Amino acid sequence: MPRRKLPPGELENQVLDALWTAGEPMTPGAVHEVVAADRKLAYTTVMTILTRLWEKGELTRRKQGRSYAYEPVVGREQRVAQRMQAVLSAAEDHALALNAFADSLEEDQRAALRRALRSAGPR
Repeated sequence: MPRRKLPPGELENQVLDALWTAGEPMTPGAVHEVVAADRKLAYTTVMTILTRLWEKGELTRRKQGRSYAYEPVVGREQRVAQRMQAVLSAAEDHALALNAFADSLEEDQRAALRRALRSAGPR
């Protein structure tokens, strides 16, 4: 049976999720154990993802024995917010994109958005 190819960025998301869930710095071996628990994945692939995330400034690392221990620079919600901002920046008409986004939300999500906008205040 052929291996299922992950969507772009999904392996990065899985690595970050493992680090967020652990709540403490992890070595590549520990990250590999988590991410490869239910699929065949080379240790070197995990190492490459960790290095790329570190080079992009999304992880910090510190020496731990002969390896490094990695930890996310921002939390899960902050990263989601950064990604939402990047996607919004790609739109030509920000208001139209925001309206379409708001229309796609469930009512409880809209209420949460309204509360967030009120608490953010003017800039």
